[in-house]
Amino acid sequence: IFTEKPMATDSPGVRSVMESVQKAKDKGLGMLAGFCWRYDYPRRALFEKVLSGELGDILTVYGTYLTSPVKPMPPASSRPDGMSDLEWMVRNWYNFTWLSGDGLVEQACHTVDWLAWAKGDTHPVSCTAVGGRQIPANGGNIFDHIEVNYVWEDDTRGFIAQRQIAGCYNENSCYILGTKGKGFIDRRGVRTTMADGEAWRYKGESPNMYQVEHNEFFQSLREGKPLNNGDRMVNSTMMAIMGRMAGYSGKEVTWEEALNSDEVLVPETPNWDAPVEMRQLAMPGLS
Repeated sequence: IFTEKPMATDSPGVRSVMESVQKAKDKGLGMLAGFCWRYDYPRRALFEKVLSGELGDILTVYGTYLTSPVKPMPPASSRPDGMSDLEWMVRNWYNFTWLSGDGLVEQACHTVDWLAWAKGDTHPVSCTAVGGRQIPANGGNIFDHIEVNYVWEDDTRGFIAQRQIAGCYNENSCYILGTKGKGFIDRRGVRTTMADGEAWRYKGESPNMYQVEHNEFFQSLREGKPLNNGDRMVNSTMMAIMGRMAGYSGKEVTWEEALNSDEVLVPETPNWDAPVEMRQLAMPGLS
């Protein structure tokens, strides 16, 4: 089973995916997550150093996903006469939380996954966030920028900055600070600098990560040892949803609160022709 990210857009969806992951394990089925950077050789090399302790104890991880809008919401005046609510929303799916999750959950979940990777796929205990909507939403209900502060049990901090606004500086990076050194994923490549002055930069081969993930998945199936990375995909997806919840509400959100939330974003019985409630854009402190 190939499962593209994000695996869910709300907490009930995550819990449903958790059940599916367990069923796949019970049946000996493979489940490959679409967190493609896990199959990128340069990043693998860096995170191997991180997880082996080469950088020492990890103190802070900071990631970014700063880019332009993925699918800008058209004005309501462009909606064809007779088009149903559901069709209008599906055609502009990125702009509705129940369909995309929002930019943090749908796109920047890759960067969230880097934070989780650096922490050995353990989950944070809480998070706070600030964010909002700078560009007119035109009836959509997702933020176009958010910054999340994650806190782990050992007091490690993880930060992520996400933005989808045209005409701004773009960046997709990760900075890892340890007690013995620093790790970097940025425009200058994948590299480390150590407290003693030693430096490393990845110079090995870098095959297409999308091909690598499928090659490794198919090989595991042929060998009768199917890969199942469902647990870590659920962890990273839930981290992104947790960050969105904190940003949209303006409140501190704990892992338990997020995972056990009963907030359902997906309509109970989507009907192509029936009216669908269009949730308003969240207002921190009020939503």
